Amino acid sequence: MALSQPASSPTLRARRSYVRPPVPLHFPEEETVPESVEHRRCLNVLFDSVRREFAGRAIVASDQFLYWDATDPKKRLAPDLAVRVGNTVERLPSWKTWKLGAPQVGVEIVSDFDRAEGPFAAKLERYRRAGIVEVVRFDPEDTEQPLRLWDSFDGDLVERNLGGAEALHCDALGLYWCVKEDPELGRMLRLARDARGENLVLTPEEAALAEKEAALAEKEAALAEKKTALAEKETALARIAELEAELRKR
Repeated sequence: MALSQPASSPTLRARRSYVRPPVPLHFPEEETVPESVEHRRCLNVLFDSVRREFAGRAIVASDQFLYWDATDPKKRLAPDLAVRVGNTVERLPSWKTWKLGAPQVGVEIVSDFDRAEGPFAAKLERYRRAGIVEVVRFDPEDTEQPLRLWDSFDGDLVERNLGGAEALHCDALGLYWCVKEDPELGRMLRLARDARGENLVLTPEEAALAEKEAALAEKEAALAEKKTALAEKETALARIAELEAELRKR
């Protein structure tokens, strides 16, 4: 028995006439926002490290519009970093949650422009409505509390107490948030594999440098081993020469 086509099928729509042509909603893909060099560098390091770590197994976006209401293009965010583990896309002009699902993680790195916008509460409410599971706010100029984290509970975003043992763990990514002081770039938000922030998730450039340093260390270790073996051999030969000299004296 053949099933009838649903009323919403393109074939049936093509046979109908309408009183006016449809006007699709326009969802912009970008907007110019002022940002400092320090803000961009901090974001680039975090974005590049996450993109390398989750290549081929997550959607990783930066400064792209995030829409959560298909009926209202004004309801949007532009997280500095947004991540959804489990699927990927080849091209992401904008993030529409009704197509891709909501990001599991959304990061805001505070800039002078953000401070001019006023309290963070209004933006946090938009993150709640977008359905983001973990919200991260990093303010490199805040000496008392540079890092703040929120988790979603049944649609409610609740801020974490960062004093606990696992307070900095990012559940979606399986990593730990940490704040690092870079001698050139200043205070940075990073991800690490350990709670103490010692085993950092690396950018491609950092990973390449680490590989070179490891290869150099391996060569130096091999050279040191050869030198040790040579020294031991020379010591043995010297001892043999001493024994032969003693024998000749007898």
